Amino acid sequence: MELHPAARIDADAAHTCRRYLDQLLLPRERKGALLELAQREAEASPAMATLHHALTGAPRVGDHAAFASIRRRLELAVPGLTARDGRTDAHDGAWALTIAPPVRRTPMAPTGWPATLWTRIVRGVRAQKRGHGTLATPATDVPDSSDNRNVTRTATIRRTVFAVLALTQTAAFAYYMTTRVLPYHGQEPLELAILTLFTILFAWISLGFWTALSGFVLLCLARDRHAISRSVAPGTAIPPEARTAIIMPIRNEHVARVFAGVRAVYESVARTGALPRFDFFILSDSSEPDTLTAERQAWVDLCVAVKGFGRIFYRWRRHRIKRKSGNVADFCRRWGSQYRYMVVLDADSVMSGDCITTLVRLMEANPTTGIIQTAPHAAGRDTLFARMQQFATRVYGPLFTAGLHFWQLGESYYWGHNAIIRIAPFIRHCALGRLPGRGPLSGEILSHDFVEAALMRRAGWKVWMAYDLPGSYEEIPPNVIDELKRDRRWCQGNLINSHLFLWQGLHPAHRAVFMTGIMAYVSSPLWFLSLALSTAFIVLQTVIGPQYFVQARQLFPVWPEWDINATIGFVIATGVVLFTPKILGGMLVVAQGADRFGGVLGVTLSLLLELLFSALLAPIRMLFHTQFIVTALTGLGVHWKSPPREDAETTWGEGVRCHGAHTLLGGAWAAAVYWLDSSYAWWLLLPVVCALTLSIPISVYSSRVSLGRAMRRAGLLLIPEEVDPPNELRAIRAFSDGAGTVSGFVDAVVNPQVNAIACAVSCTHVRVSPRAQLRRQRAVALAVTAGPWALTDRHKLFFLTDALALSHLHFEVWTSPDAHPSWLATCLPGGRGDQPALRQAS
Repeated sequence: MELHPAARIDADAAHTCRRYLDQLLLPRERKGALLELAQREAEASPAMATLHHALTGAPRVGDHAAFASIRRRLELAVPGLTARDGRTDAHDGAWALTIAPPVRRTPMAPTGWPATLWTRIVRGVRAQKRGHGTLATPATDVPDSSDNRNVTRTATIRRTVFAVLALTQTAAFAYYMTTRVLPYHGQEPLELAILTLFTILFAWISLGFWTALSGFVLLCLARDRHAISRSVAPGTAIPPEARTAIIMPIRNEHVARVFAGVRAVYESVARTGALPRFDFFILSDSSEPDTLTAERQAWVDLCVAVKGFGRIFYRWRRHRIKRKSGNVADFCRRWGSQYRYMVVLDADSVMSGDCITTLVRLMEANPTTGIIQTAPHAAGRDTLFARMQQFATRVYGPLFTAGLHFWQLGESYYWGHNAIIRIAPFIRHCALGRLPGRGPLSGEILSHDFVEAALMRRAGWKVWMAYDLPGSYEEIPPNVIDELKRDRRWCQGNLINSHLFLWQGLHPAHRAVFMTGIMAYVSSPLWFLSLALSTAFIVLQTVIGPQYFVQARQLFPVWPEWDINATIGFVIATGVVLFTPKILGGMLVVAQGADRFGGVLGVTLSLLLELLFSALLAPIRMLFHTQFIVTALTGLGVHWKSPPREDAETTWGEGVRCHGAHTLLGGAWAAAVYWLDSSYAWWLLLPVVCALTLSIPISVYSSRVSLGRAMRRAGLLLIPEEVDPPNELRAIRAFSDGAGTVSGFVDAVVNPQVNAIACAVSCTHVRVSPRAQLRRQRAVALAVTAGPWALTDRHKLFFLTDALALSHLHFEVWTSPDAHPSWLATCLPGGRGDQPALRQAS
């Protein structure tokens, strides 16, 4: 073993202490005094222990020195910060930040949840023996109101009219197709299958047509006596007891964007003067160590910036159960009893203070209401795809949301975000259990929002859509591929909800909600199957020729009739039903003021551009949704990952991987039909196969930010939030752009101030059992020598949840001669240094 002279060891120790002190926000005189104390030791470890002892002012040395100095380093990192009162030692805990209010637990368990078939049979037999023909529906605790009866009567009349209109239109479509379009008038089996599929699809678009038409009439009249937003006068005072929690569940999100959104909402609420009525909760399920570290640092920075300690809270769940619904339920169990309402936000959501305070007033004025859902406007993206979607939702969306309100009234949708919920009935009635049985469509509920709304209404509480309430915004996926990834999750979630369609006690309106959620994805394989059958019909007519005897024991021939004019008229009529909502949306924008959308010419050109793009995108979605249905029913797993919160562009490689097979299918399909009979290809398959053949460039180019911004400069695809951005959206962009360097796991280990924050957030109690101490020693020894890039996420999360282990590791990477050099590379001039090279060296 080589023994170094004492002078060299002293120089190394002084150099280490000097580098350490450079990371602390201390006056130069104080740094000099600390360095002079540390230089009295000949080795790095005692010198660093002396330094921590001097920082702490407590007689603690050795391995516990860094743990003891957490409070002082925290005060240096966050000037003016008040740590928890009462000093503790390594056997009881450490200085901790107040990250959440005191816990007051409230039980929240599923009630009346569907059981297995055998269990339901046994319960039914027992109910019969007790003299009850059916199982009792859940007891309600809703205040009685005459308004409920009036709304129920109006809703019944409206829904009856709605059903008659849609069924009549669908019947007329089927009759015309049978008598004028189909050559055998539906008597041939293949024709009958085609007729059935097209009738189902037409019924689906007919529902959308009448929904949009009713919304158009409602918005034009501007007189809606049942609008929930008109039930309270603006500016009504919020009573002190109406405390509201604004919660944002997150998981591995873009940290700067998330906390910029929380800050924008916080400051907007503060401007209303009602801030004392609100608390904010960031509920994290993050599993990535770098993201978790960045969240803790961003939470402290946010609280410092807005003086939000004691009002903005942060909660990280160690065990992620039931995804977002489990995160919300965890909040309700711990702190729900302390609040009357909660406003639920997504990671990409933002709501104005006026919108949030109005929601609270509406809840106070409507004591029988359990949920009020706003209609968020899409904004904040710059890619061409996103700006197309933002324009579409801004122009057509109001028609559909107003139409949904017109038919649904108090049995509306809940989309899981940008909504306010009455907490007490939510806790009692909306806990989610597991679906019984085995297979891909059982187990945990994924699309929890529809189910929670159905449970709330089953308990007697109303669910309203505040379709005309401004100040609610969200972001959408930036490109086609990310939208399809989100659709895959939603598809499986809606298919799982099919198990609840016949659930006892559900309101018929929410059964319809379940069905529409399913049909939104099942319509794609039905469309694909109808096109495949139409292609088969073409093949049979071309290869075999006309068939005059299509039924068994048929005495007289059936002469096929081909009426091209009737077919063209049929296609035009279908297009009118399909595209009328878009035209009505454009007319409404022009009537209400087209300047906010770029003027009349800009709106017209944007509508034509969006119509073309949506027509090209529909077949691409059709094939992907068909694939999603098949994979969901066959039990293939779905990876649930948060979508990107920035303008992510699609590369050509990603486009080929995702759309290559569909491009080949479209080309082969078109070539085969054209080879058999070119006359069919032009009117039957051209719109579909053209989109599939061009799917790769459509996906790639539509994701380009440059094209989206070029459209904005040309005055196309504009929305009011771009022409005159609201304060909240301006604030988000400013806060996101002004965010500093994001801290990662290595910073939590090496940087003294980031380490203090990570320890203070995570340490509520430190286990000191012999087994825990042995595990801690082994973890520290492995991490010190292996380096950061050799550690798994599991090892990193262990340190981020154990303040004593993290402080020990912090001490060792600065003092141990065996420490991997990549740890301290973060402290070298220039930042982190060459991380790829360090990873390779590790």
